[in-house]
Amino acid sequence: MKKILIGFIVLGLFTSCLSKKQITYFQGEPIPKTEIYKLANQPYRLQINDVVSLDIKAEDEAIVSLFKTSTQGNTEGYSVDRHGNIRIPYLGEVNILGYTEKEAREKIEQELTTYFKDSKALFVTLKLAGIRFTITGEVGSPGTKNLMQNQVSIVEALANAGEIKDMGNRKEVLIIRKTLDGVQKYTLDLTDIDIFNSEHFYIQPNDVIYVSPLPQKTWGTGTNGLQTFGTFISILSFIASSVILIKNL
Repeated sequence: MKKILIGFIVLGLFTSCLSKKQITYFQGEPIPKTEIYKLANQPYRLQINDVVSLDIKAEDEAIVSLFKTSTQGNTEGYSVDRHGNIRIPYLGEVNILGYTEKEAREKIEQELTTYFKDSKALFVTLKLAGIRFTITGEVGSPGTKNLMQNQVSIVEALANAGEIKDMGNRKEVLIIRKTLDGVQKYTLDLTDIDIFNSEHFYIQPNDVIYVSPLPQKTWGTGTNGLQTFGTFISILSFIASSVILIKNL
């Protein structure tokens, strides 16, 4: 009986504790490439809830001031509403849903030409006002984040969410992305160095990132040998107490 109990404890310690491989990022060596590696990065197409900044320059500053960027919460810019429109003073609603930044800029430039005598002297800049994403699950600081960058990697996104907790599954980091073609899901393995070559290494605006828990969390056996040992001692104490109680009945 003692041997069985000892074997049970040892087996539990090996199967329940977190291994180094489970909590170490970017394992392995980068794969050498004989040719220059280029990601097939398609231009991002604007979605609902994106916020874009709009900057207009022209000789007539009085007219330019009429189109100054509005403020959306803590971010300066125009928010794409649920119909795909941004509302610009005097221009009214301009639909840019599914447009690239370049296409949206050219459309607005065309709309503005009626207000300026010299359309060739008109200079318009349109770009995303940061990248907003939602991150949840086994991270230190879940919630909706907005990084004022043109490009955000999955590593940067996790770093801004307080990193993955010990009980987070680094092999299954899920990205949920709503596109014009529907909802898409991608699973990233952050324990593999090859993550840097993934076409999904850079997130997109409005992505939802979910870090699932490791099985050890549902087992409740602890993250290290000491915690696991304590759990088994508690279980064995409960069993022994129950046996003694039953015998005394």
